[in-house]
Amino acid sequence: MLKQRIITAVLLLAVLLPALFYPAIEPFAALTLLLIGAASWEWARLNGCSSKQSLAVGMGMGALMALVWLAGGLAMALRPLWLAVGALWVLLAVAMLGRGVSGWKAWPSSLRLWGGLALIACAWLALVQARAVGLGFLLSVLLLVWMADIAAYFGGKAFGRRKLAPAISPGKSWEGAVSGLLGVLVLAAAWIWADAQGDSLYARLWSLSPVVTLLALVFLCAMSVVGDLVESLVKRGAGVKDSSALLPGHGGVLDRVDALLPVLPLAMMLITI
Repeated sequence: MLKQRIITAVLLLAVLLPALFYPAIEPFAALTLLLIGAASWEWARLNGCSSKQSLAVGMGMGALMALVWLAGGLAMALRPLWLAVGALWVLLAVAMLGRGVSGWKAWPSSLRLWGGLALIACAWLALVQARAVGLGFLLSVLLLVWMADIAAYFGGKAFGRRKLAPAISPGKSWEGAVSGLLGVLVLAAAWIWADAQGDSLYARLWSLSPVVTLLALVFLCAMSVVGDLVESLVKRGAGVKDSSALLPGHGGVLDRVDALLPVLPLAMMLITI
């Protein structure tokens, strides 16, 4: 399993890194568009669609986002959208996590399907616009989520006692969540100290005030956990362990980007308010 995870990770990086660091955003936008189509296909499967229906949903989402791109949507100021998506994620955190798996399955299937697809589409728009803001900005957002996840894992292993959401994700603990936040705060402090250009998320927040920076990072870390828990809840409702087997050793695309789904639009919201 470990060997397969490493091989898959190396292959993904070999494809993603050149597109990420390319000066123009078009290769990155095109590559991530494929991933968003795959994530939409997975979401349709998790919500009871047949194989043919799921494939149609994935291809349809890819085509729709390509049309948005061609129509100039990636260059538009989307501040109202980020505000709306941010508010929606907060409401979802309260409604979905509060009601649990049974509450999620009680929602109309069409609402679950199309609501999730809309949030996936918004995450892609935020991802590409974040890359357009600057490579440093996008990397700072990605590393926030990765640091929160890694620090939470090791902190939970070492100190975890109180379960965060035992009915949804038994492995998560409050101690792990706090460890994730502390890891992000250390990362932010180091980045601000070393960031000569000031184009990272942390430097932009720091330019507003230290208090704003602290509150924003706490909020983003909390929402990264929400993204992870929401996907775990949906998978439990569907009775599966992984969103798919597209990435051998890693599960599916949604398994790798679940925490980013709320954080990307929220990061864009914070720098456009």
